[in-house]
Amino acid sequence: MSSQENQEENLPSVQETEHGSVAVPDENPFADPGLPPHEHRVQDIDERAARRSERAVAFLFTLSMLSTVGFIASYVAFPVDKIVYIWPIGHISALNFSLGMTLGIALFCIGAGAVHWARTLMSDVEVADERHPIAAEPEVKAKVLADFKAGAAESQFGRRKLIRNTMFGALTLVPLSGIVLLRDLGPLPEDKLRHTLWGKGKLLVNMNTNEPLRPSDVAVGSLTFAKPEGLEEDDHDFQVQIAKAALMIVRIQPDNIKDKQELEWSHDGVVAYSKICTHVGCPISLYEQQTHHVLCPCHQSTFDLSDGARVIFGPAGHALPQLRIGVNEEGYLEALGDFAEPVGPAFWERG
Repeated sequence: MSSQENQEENLPSVQETEHGSVAVPDENPFADPGLPPHEHRVQDIDERAARRSERAVAFLFTLSMLSTVGFIASYVAFPVDKIVYIWPIGHISALNFSLGMTLGIALFCIGAGAVHWARTLMSDVEVADERHPIAAEPEVKAKVLADFKAGAAESQFGRRKLIRNTMFGALTLVPLSGIVLLRDLGPLPEDKLRHTLWGKGKLLVNMNTNEPLRPSDVAVGSLTFAKPEGLEEDDHDFQVQIAKAALMIVRIQPDNIKDKQELEWSHDGVVAYSKICTHVGCPISLYEQQTHHVLCPCHQSTFDLSDGARVIFGPAGHALPQLRIGVNEEGYLEALGDFAEPVGPAFWERG
């Protein structure tokens, strides 16, 4: 049978009148077939099956709560620099992996629980509703309210207390993940930035030779960079510590030192100042031996090392912090304490 014959069989039958015109039957071939008959689910007729679905939904919501707690615990427990091997991913940050897994499970379980609840326990009867104007009439508003109440009753939200309570718990705990992430906006209000590795008795070690410095090693007009004794470049936190403890040492004739405190905190004209610019934290490395000025290469902030390292030009808002130094029994330069104020940028206006 050809395809043309099949198409002709599917066409509605027509009849010719005695005048030769074609009459079409009154039956509409495109009539709305309506909704199929509703088939009850096993949960609709078996309360034990409904209880099993209820427990499954509650389990997913509970798992979401536990995952959220795990997210917060991971954020506290794992250090930022901890690397672990996970097959088949390979080496990965333990913190990133744990945060991603726990938050993903928490969100997935809420969604899966809601879907399972809707498919097994909420009413699945299809209802066709005619479109209505945007401006609702009082009767329509009353109908919407009635439909809402009916939907709430059909969802068994009030009856299935286990689902309701665990859902509330999951939705309450998930936002805590975002609150915990606020910690990454900056350091906690502690005094970490107020302290460096410098302390009483710490030797000044030359950054280039890695040897302790004597006053004779610092010539007049020279610029030497130093680090605290015990800090090595292969230490895992070297960059963090040197960013606060980096030191520049110059030697000025004592008669040329204008600031009284600078003279008291120096030794035989050898003065030690923080190398970190107080503008945005760039390392200072340019020294004019004739004027005793140091220049930051980033934004040209200029400090006078003969006058308490005060700012004489540029956007920096504070003088460079000075480290009080002396000489130990062996003749090596040593720190007599830590910086008296935080190093680097303004740091909350030196609060």
